[in-house]
Amino acid sequence: MEGKRCIQGRWLDEADIRGLGQWIESRLGWSRKRIAKGLCELWDWRNNRGHLKDFAARSLLLKLEAEGRIMLPPLQENQRREPRKVQGLVDWKQPVVEMKSLEELKPLGLKIVGAGTQLWKRWAYYLERFHYLGLRIVGENLGYLIQDCRGSDVACLLFGAAAWKCSVRDRFLGWKSSQRLEQLSRIANNTRFLVLPWIRVNCLASHVLGLVSRRINSDWQQKYGHGLEWLETFVEVGRFEGRCYTAANWRWVGQTQGRGRQDREHKRSVAPKKVFLYRL
Repeated sequence: MEGKRCIQGRWLDEADIRGLGQWIESRLGWSRKRIAKGLCELWDWRNNRGHLKDFAARSLLLKLEAEGRIMLPPLQENQRREPRKVQGLVDWKQPVVEMKSLEELKPLGLKIVGAGTQLWKRWAYYLERFHYLGLRIVGENLGYLIQDCRGSDVACLLFGAAAWKCSVRDRFLGWKSSQRLEQLSRIANNTRFLVLPWIRVNCLASHVLGLVSRRINSDWQQKYGHGLEWLETFVEVGRFEGRCYTAANWRWVGQTQGRGRQDREHKRSVAPKKVFLYRL
């Protein structure tokens, strides 16, 4: 579209951005959260389930603010707090490390973690405490807690929205910009995968990935009203090899250049990552 640019899936031209800035200026006393919600209502910006896409709206607003195109209200005090850490379980004690075989754990159970439940609190606690990236949930997401045949926890996974842009992925899939906009919701990103540190079981990680890959499409469809065609993940170079993904038949398609989401000077600012894809 000539004269327009795509931000978070919305095509905007200069007049649209100026109009958005004027609309924000007229909302005196509104918080950033309220502005994002109001923008969704103004544009009737919704997902397939009819829910407002407020996370996408917030990202769009922050990108335009970073470029100096709009001015958002100052952060309120309650928005300046550090991310809340998940409270630990009062009676939880870390189990003793044990070496076991995969056969001793089978059949594994996959539990979907519903926000606010006791299961979610335990799952969130594990990720916050034991995953090197902690826990961050944005937009469409689905979490699994994996348990062994006796009901003991062994692993945690979190899937979320696909990366907005990834040149090696887009090139592998043969996507151009318009195709990416249409198809991006058909990809889920495995943003967190944690085998609990006291679990020492050969081939467990790849077995878990296989179980999840056979189930996630129906779970995503039930939760969000649309299915998936691909899974993706990004493995930090120098920290992990990604062997469990290879063993689970995920395909390595290339490596990122180590530039963060807000990079506009084409400088390496984050660790490069291997990109893996799995066709459902």
